[in-house]
Amino acid sequence: MQFQQLQYFVAVAETRHFTRAAERVHVSQPSLSQQIRALERELGAELFNRARGNITLTDAGEALLPPARRILADADTARHEVQELAQLRRGRVRLGATPSVCTGLLPDVLRAFHDLHPGIELLIEEGGSHDLVRELARGALDLALVVLPLPTPSPALTTVELLQEDLVVVSSAASPAPRRPVRIADLQGEPLVMFRHGYDLRELTVAACRAEGFEPAFTVEGGEMDAVLGFVRAGLGLAVVPRMVAARAGRDLRVTALARPGLRRTIALAHRSDVAPPRAARELQHLLLRTRAAAPQEPGSDA
Repeated sequence: MQFQQLQYFVAVAETRHFTRAAERVHVSQPSLSQQIRALERELGAELFNRARGNITLTDAGEALLPPARRILADADTARHEVQELAQLRRGRVRLGATPSVCTGLLPDVLRAFHDLHPGIELLIEEGGSHDLVRELARGALDLALVVLPLPTPSPALTTVELLQEDLVVVSSAASPAPRRPVRIADLQGEPLVMFRHGYDLRELTVAACRAEGFEPAFTVEGGEMDAVLGFVRAGLGLAVVPRMVAARAGRDLRVTALARPGLRRTIALAHRSDVAPPRAARELQHLLLRTRAAAPQEPGSDA
């Protein structure tokens, strides 16, 4: 039984006329009649009573018509769903990102992507670079925004540098203004609000302090980005955060640049090397790559 034969059968059943049915499906009447005969031979039963000027369904034809219509409808639905996906009207993107990237970079990019492709579902997973690399490797993510260098470099991943971003010091707007710009050595003895273990920013900050010969002093540690910023607003200490995050943090935080050479981090876009991302993910990938530019500086900061 061929799909085309079912199309011809339903056309005849609905028009009750072989010539009009042939016109509907855009074939010659002899070709349509030949295919209907072939279908009847395969099924072992006549589907139409062919009285001159009066085409009616036989019992076999009546039995075949409902499932034939369902098959054609399901095929039409499948065709439209695939076309919508191919044309980016539907689909999903599974994107992983570090929490600071979610706070600083992603809101504007995802807004632009949603405006272009409102039918695409965006699934965001926050995590450290190590966790995101693992999720990429097992196929749970299509793309990930990670901090380079990766904790465990993987040849199974392709990474493309997206941007380099300065880190800055944030403090409560109500606290005394720190020296401008702040050196890493100036953080010795200062109360710091520190991220949880596994946070890329924690490892970077602690490593910078140790390179200056001291261990940082924590007043609060273990928070995520929003919690850390909240603790800084409350006057519990200073924190080292990406400039893009600081730019969105509001005017109740003071932003101070780090003295040269300062601290920078590299954000990269990663995906599996052995599997091409889905179409919708590739569109988001192209949009992210167009964001390659210097990170914005917050107006009025102490930089």
